[in-house]
Amino acid sequence: MAVRVAFVGVGGIAETHLKALSDNEHAEVVAACDVVPERAERAAETYGLKAYSDVDLMLDREKPDALFICVPPFAHADLEEKAAGRGIHLLVEKPLGLDREVIRSKADTIRQAGVLVATGYCLRYLDVAQQARHYLSNKEIGMVRAHYLSGFVETPWWRDMAKSGGQLVEQATHTVDITRYLAGDVKSVYARMKFGLLEHKPGTTIPSVATVCLDFESGAVGHIDTSCIQSDWSSAIEVLGRDFKLTLAGRKLTILEGEETTTYGSVSGSAHKTQDDAFIEAIRTGDRSLILSTYDDALKTVDVTLAANESALSGQPIVLL
Repeated sequence: MAVRVAFVGVGGIAETHLKALSDNEHAEVVAACDVVPERAERAAETYGLKAYSDVDLMLDREKPDALFICVPPFAHADLEEKAAGRGIHLLVEKPLGLDREVIRSKADTIRQAGVLVATGYCLRYLDVAQQARHYLSNKEIGMVRAHYLSGFVETPWWRDMAKSGGQLVEQATHTVDITRYLAGDVKSVYARMKFGLLEHKPGTTIPSVATVCLDFESGAVGHIDTSCIQSDWSSAIEVLGRDFKLTLAGRKLTILEGEETTTYGSVSGSAHKTQDDAFIEAIRTGDRSLILSTYDDALKTVDVTLAANESALSGQPIVLL
């Protein structure tokens, strides 16, 4: 029997998930809810599902097995709690939210409910990411250098610090997460951010650039740089140790070991589809190991980014709990 799936939020990233699930014979998307009714209705016409503007009504009527939460970071409200309380499994898009204590409370509710929860850190599912993680598993890491440099996102809420948390929280969170996935957990952060250079974007309150120093639990050190004032896009992570340097840039992995350089290109398909298929299979089989980024794990990624915002505001390092 197919896993019955519903969506809340059908803008942007939801379309990617809808397309991925439409090719999965074990998934049936039955409904979608959005605060903009026209968006839900468009999804209904395209994918043959039912459109709703009331999430409680959708969950009670449709009784889905799984709910994809694809709302902006400021709009989660109690969506996770509503679904978990009904025994509905969750895929929660990144980032999990903007308040560390609220997110921790949600994590407690999810644990108590016992439902499966995946999060939207799809880069973990790339074959080159898995290969990089395997290579580093027995290596001592000295330093990590990462960056996410891009142009400005025109979505109205994205420019509002109170709604997006800024580029590091909402967008470069993927880079932060893959850094954690390869180099281990972070124990403290110290961040500097520059506001300005975005005066031509009315209503903008987010930083234009940021640099975040990281102390890892392993003893390694590192930093992540972000910018949303570039005309091109670039994202990569470098991991350095004695006599080796590993670079993961998009779907390309390069390993320099001694004087020998080896390059691998990803041969896997869409990371989103791989992630979504794994989530559906985890529900079907009960195999939690198929989910590479759980809610509790994603909480640690959002902790790094929100702590960085706190550090930039206070001018002091923040120790993560």
